[in-house]
Amino acid sequence: MAPRVLVSDKLSPTAVQIFKDRGVEVDYLPDLGKDKDKLAEVIGQYDGLAIRSATKVTEKLIAAAENLKVVGRAGIGVDNVDIPAASKRGIIVMNTPFGNSITTAEHAIALMFAVARQLPAADTSTQAGKWEKSKFMGVEITGKTLGVIGAGNIGSIVCSRAIGLKMQVIAYDPFLSKERAEEMGVTKVELDELLARADFITLHVPMTDKTRGIINAEALAKTKKGVRIVNCARGGLVDEAALAAAIKSGHVAGAGFDVFETEPATESPLFGLDNVVCTPHLGASTTEAQENVALQVAEQMSDYLVKGAVSNAINMPSITAEEAPILKPFIRLADVLGSFAGQVTESPIKSIEILYDGATAGMNTRALTSALLAGLIRPQVADVNMVSAPIMVKEKGIVLSEVKRDKTGVYDGYIKLTITTERQTRSVAGTVFSDGKPRFIQIKGINMDADVGEHMIYIANTDVPGMIGFMGTTLGDAGVNIANFHLGRDKDGGDAIALLYVDGLVDQAVLDKLTANEAIRQAKSLIFNVD
Repeated sequence: MAPRVLVSDKLSPTAVQIFKDRGVEVDYLPDLGKDKDKLAEVIGQYDGLAIRSATKVTEKLIAAAENLKVVGRAGIGVDNVDIPAASKRGIIVMNTPFGNSITTAEHAIALMFAVARQLPAADTSTQAGKWEKSKFMGVEITGKTLGVIGAGNIGSIVCSRAIGLKMQVIAYDPFLSKERAEEMGVTKVELDELLARADFITLHVPMTDKTRGIINAEALAKTKKGVRIVNCARGGLVDEAALAAAIKSGHVAGAGFDVFETEPATESPLFGLDNVVCTPHLGASTTEAQENVALQVAEQMSDYLVKGAVSNAINMPSITAEEAPILKPFIRLADVLGSFAGQVTESPIKSIEILYDGATAGMNTRALTSALLAGLIRPQVADVNMVSAPIMVKEKGIVLSEVKRDKTGVYDGYIKLTITTERQTRSVAGTVFSDGKPRFIQIKGINMDADVGEHMIYIANTDVPGMIGFMGTTLGDAGVNIANFHLGRDKDGGDAIALLYVDGLVDQAVLDKLTANEAIRQAKSLIFNVD
């Protein structure tokens, strides 16, 4: 029986034909995504669901999708898909991360020009029969400083275009190395310096807890008078009310916005302000981009439904059907090791070394490395996947190396990750036991045997008496329950580490109380996706 796919948003006819050509039955109902009740009634008939942004794949819809195996998002953003709910049901979520990069970058440049020369207002005035040359005094782009927040795939394209326009480009990106910045022709700076120097600021970062409101009232106060701000990335990166106040006060000269905190945006503090150009999330709205992402999602979904191949998956590694039983637990291990390092590392990464020892050396290390890199980057870039992670690492100029060797220790096979930052070198190693679950076997060169919990606290300290009591008392006073713990040290009075298993994420205020102890160098609350 041929697999069935429902296309519930507008998709290219060519994409629909790809499904048919590859033996997939397809129902093209582009308006169904707007009717959540009707969609929930019929979704149980389908193996695949191809969407854009209009269809909301909620937990309720997933509960009704008895046969659904894959959701394909034509585009990069998966904000409209409940990924944890899909993962729990074993539904693969795919996106097309690079199909609309050029289109979005070009839109950011277009908005920058429009704001610099007040083009929309000048057009409206002229078409109304007025001739107000003196009213619309603009500024040149040439020679101005562009501050790019986020120098990844789209941001790097914006940098390239801006350099071609003879702008001075500075970039803030925690993952951007100085070497990669030099290769791109941009100057790597910290956020405060970017805010102080930039004549124009454009954002190209995903929405995460760390980036939400990255341009708020405090940040705006650090910008130079007359700055112009462009956002074609995600609504909520900029505090719209704070920006509106800064525009009204005359501190900010203008803004170009394609994305908003609430969409569809029927109202915003920015609407109606002088020299604010707003567009209805058009970043990916070109004929070329729409065609590219539609074709990609159709090909990816067809390959999975017909052949079992997985690519560009948000919640599942890219592996073949033959490899799956052996590779799956080590994929999880690699993701955990990367996630651990990503969550405890606070400075830009310069190099990554992955050691595959024993049995792991003979596995599909490309998939393992991709999973590890995705885990490493995910704390900063939430929608990274196994396909995009290696590309992002390369774009950021991070040196990546793999080492494979025969069995050297007591374990049949293990993986060791070593990362070097501008401040330090850090390592973590793990293996998989017969139960199929990942385990930490070494952290910072200190041997231990610890399973992976959903919520953990990692503490690095000097080995001195009283530390266990201090940790327990501090967490107990804060109402944090310790379910279990593992300890390790390199020598008496040397470096020590603790992994504490707790019932949820721990507030930063509690972690600050821990690090107030002069013996504790680092305390981090970690979260892992575990079975």
